[in-house]
Parts: sequence; structure tokens; C-alpha cells
Amino acid sequence: MDELLAQLDSRDETVQAESAAIHEIKHNEHADANGKQDPKNRFKARQARKAAALAESYAPSNPEEQARLQREADEENDAILKVCTDFSLEVHQINPDGHCLFSAVADQLCLLGLIPPSEATYTNARKAAAKFIHSHPEDFLPFLPSSLGEDGDGALDAGFMTPEQFDSYCTSMRDTAVWGGEPEIVALSRAFHIPIHVVQGGMPPIVVHHPSGEQGGQDFASESAIWISYHRKLYGLGEHYNSLRPIRKPA
Repeated sequence: MDELLAQLDSRDETVQAESAAIHEIKHNEHADANGKQDPKNRFKARQARKAAALAESYAPSNPEEQARLQREADEENDAILKVCTDFSLEVHQINPDGHCLFSAVADQLCLLGLIPPSEATYTNARKAAAKFIHSHPEDFLPFLPSSLGEDGDGALDAGFMTPEQFDSYCTSMRDTAVWGGEPEIVALSRAFHIPIHVVQGGMPPIVVHHPSGEQGGQDFASESAIWISYHRKLYGLGEHYNSLRPIRKPA
């Protein structure tokens, strides 16, 4: 395991050296953990959260405001670290370059032996997610409202994407640095037939995505699963994912 972790660390350093700074505002938002919410309302909520995060990142310097933001970031981090302690995990930092979700999942897939280190890249994870989504439109379209809204040109009656918009969404998810979120986590869980546990600062502290779609009642410690952390407050421009690796035991 230590040799594998060393290989992954070396690969991450190479990726970070080659990554440029973030050049575009990311277009995708992590869906609300409550799957019962109407898709259109979830889309509006995601857009509002993204706008609020962007406004905060460009807000004038204000000591009280900066202190509040730092306090919220610390509280989120403490909550995530508590779960890590409970399950003997540690945060492995992923480059915040727009590919973080896919890099984190690729790192986990390699740790679990589901892919070799040479294939543990965000590019391959993006391809797998986009391919699965595109092959199962009936499972994902209800959660992908048209970016132009229900009154937008060509939008379907329910405000969802047209077939053309869906194709474009999948292509962008595969080929660009657009942020991945809830649909992509579901797709990756199903594509690789493995649960994905997302640790976050809010409630519930662990959001579980099973390939079967089942929810609740999991014995987290007894099953093989991908563990990633979801951060809303870590970076000024919005959401971020890290990989949660097993704590290395002293030699």
C-alpha cells in the first residue's frame, strides 16, 4: 500500500506542476443532497449558491466578514476531520483545477485496485462519467435542467435539457474542466459498481451513493467504498473535492 501511495503522490505532483490556474468560472454545481427537491428548484438553488460564493470571493476586505468566512471554513474542516478520525482516514489534497472530483475518484479507484496507477487520471474518470450519463439519459435528464430555464429556447415542457443540450453537456463534461457534481458522482458509482461516500461539513456528515440507488442503513466500516470529501468553504471560488486515504501506519 505504501508503494502505491508513493506512486500516486508522485503522479499528483506532476499533475499539479502541469496544471494552469483556473481560467474559467466552472459551469456545474453539486446538487442538493435532498433528492426529493424539484430538479428545477435545485438548479436555481445551485445557481444562487454559486453566485453567492463568487460574490464573497470578490467582496471588499472587511475584517469581520473575513473572520466569519474563516470561522465557517474552520467549522467545516473540523466536521470533515472528525469523520476522518472515526474511520481512520486522512485528507489527501487534490489540485483545485476544475477536475478535482474526477482526480479524487481516480485516486480512490487506484487505491482499491480497480484501475492501475497509469489509468488513475481525471481524464479517464471524466470519460467514464460522461459515457455512463450519455448511455442512460432517462436516469439523468430529470436532474439536468436546461441552463436557459423552462422558458429558454428549445427547452422541454418541464424545463429539462433538449437532446442536443444533453449531448453538449456530456461532451463538455468529458472534454473540459467544467466542475463535476452529483450526477457525475452517481454515474461513477454505477460505472465502477462501487459505493461512493461523500464526507461533508453539513448534514448528513456522510452522503452515500450506491450503484443500486439504495440509501441509508449502511455499515460504513464493513464495505469497500470510495471516500471523498466535499468542501464548500475551502476555496473562494466555490466547491472542492479531496480524496480520503487510509491513514498510513508507521513502518
